[in-house]
Amino acid sequence: MEIKDYYKTLGVARTADEKEIKKAYRKLAQQHHPDKNPGNKAAEQRFKEINEAYTVLSDADKRAKYDRFGSQWEQYARSGGRPEDFDWGSWRGTAPSDPGSHARVLTPEELERMFGGASSFSNFFDTLFGGRRSAAFDPSMRGAPPPAAETVLQVTLEEAFHGTMRVLERSNGTRLEVTVPRGVQSGSKIRMRGAAGQGDILVSLDVLADPRFTREGDNLRLSLAVDLYTAVLGGEVEVPTLDKTVVLRLPAGTQNGKVFRLRSLGMPHLKEPEQRGDLLVVVDVQIPTQLSERQKQLFHELRQLQQK
Repeated sequence: MEIKDYYKTLGVARTADEKEIKKAYRKLAQQHHPDKNPGNKAAEQRFKEINEAYTVLSDADKRAKYDRFGSQWEQYARSGGRPEDFDWGSWRGTAPSDPGSHARVLTPEELERMFGGASSFSNFFDTLFGGRRSAAFDPSMRGAPPPAAETVLQVTLEEAFHGTMRVLERSNGTRLEVTVPRGVQSGSKIRMRGAAGQGDILVSLDVLADPRFTREGDNLRLSLAVDLYTAVLGGEVEVPTLDKTVVLRLPAGTQNGKVFRLRSLGMPHLKEPEQRGDLLVVVDVQIPTQLSERQKQLFHELRQLQQK
């Protein structure tokens, strides 16, 4: 039987306090969680080992018993003894401590969903602590699920504007419905609590670039092509937004690059979607490139009038 060094598994000293053990566990568990390493058997095994180590070291009674065993084992090993010859009788069959004290016991169904079958801890654990099938999580949150796994979901700017529903399919075949609220930005996160019995799923949103609008927080910026004659003489132009088309009246002599602010026509505020940012319309005056002889003549006459 392989002797487990739980301190080495978590990468902590034997003198580590509860806070250090918890911090080490959280970091390793998130790194090796099956949802972050689909199909990776090595990561799956490492995840089991990390949980087993934390089950022991986060429980004061188990840790004390494990430390007593370690002291006896070190003396035995120094004398050249073999594991199979060690007196396991004094350790075998001891009942585990209160399941609710520091560890959450997963049901067989949860273990099957997570690992595709039964997932007991090592024989070493069974010998010392009574053969309990379990997995440990944050002791400050009794009955809490495993650390949240994170995934990225891409949405268009229009989906971020209107809100949408997406279905995610996980590596184990389970399907999750994700409700994307109005006004999300890249980096916004949606927590799916207790999804599929495997702990929380943290969905990070990535809002794709839009060919028409540039997003600036809750404001949108739009470059609007305006013909030369409307810019010079003034007139009405149609402006597209994400939910409708509005009419903007340009004054005569509107300069190229002029910015018009259309209030409350931008993105919804995430926390108050009924409120919206503004739409910044940048005038892009289009200079005609193909003129008839008559048009050229008129432009010459106009220039002469300007010079007088």
